[in-house]
Amino acid sequence: MSGPACCDNPPGASSGDESGKIKQIASLNSYVSGNPDSKTAILLISDVYGYEAPKLRQIADKVASAGYYAVVPDLFFGDPFIPKTQPQEWLNKHPALPAVDFAKPVIHALKEMGISKIGAAGFCWGAKVVVELAKDADIQVAALLHPSFVTLDDIKGVKVPVGIFGAEFDNFSPPKVVKQFQAALEAKPEADHFVKIYPGSSHGWAVRYKDDITVVERAQEAHRDLLGWFGNCLPAAHSAL
Repeated sequence: MSGPACCDNPPGASSGDESGKIKQIASLNSYVSGNPDSKTAILLISDVYGYEAPKLRQIADKVASAGYYAVVPDLFFGDPFIPKTQPQEWLNKHPALPAVDFAKPVIHALKEMGISKIGAAGFCWGAKVVVELAKDADIQVAALLHPSFVTLDDIKGVKVPVGIFGAEFDNFSPPKVVKQFQAALEAKPEADHFVKIYPGSSHGWAVRYKDDITVVERAQEAHRDLLGWFGNCLPAAHSAL
């Protein structure tokens, strides 16, 4: 988050059409959506704007509509990035690596609820958290959307199927870096992968898009691909009645 692009286009106000609710999971406030009797959950790890971002919650509702129990934990403890804040100052307070230890108890709590399989998608800052979970195999499937702070060594260390959703215009994970990630994954035949670079898109497009027809269409394409990736690797399952 060394430049302003990562913090451009902050999320707008909620439209009030969210279908989920707030629930405390492992001491963290979390936005949850979907059937809690599902045996398969998807964690959505936010970008710097946090778990209250309306479009992130809308994505969670889409994930829930596909049969998953969607969970968006507040890894910032009520202190998301706010425009006009100094990005580096905020990041010093909220580095991604320690947040992995906040996410793991959520995973443990979901398993105690009876959920047997868990995937995770991380947006920007959140992608670093997800790739660390993928290295420890705390999750079964990973997705990284316009990732920040993710390194080639991180990708080489993943132990589960991983999808990478890159933007054509992105200073944090430019196409040449995404292609390096792809080459590293292709050298790991034991780990399935999905890699796609979305033409005309820029960093943050999948979760902080403006309500412009063309931009919305690009975001919706990424959302469909995300659901397709999870559907192929981690089909939704429910408890027997």
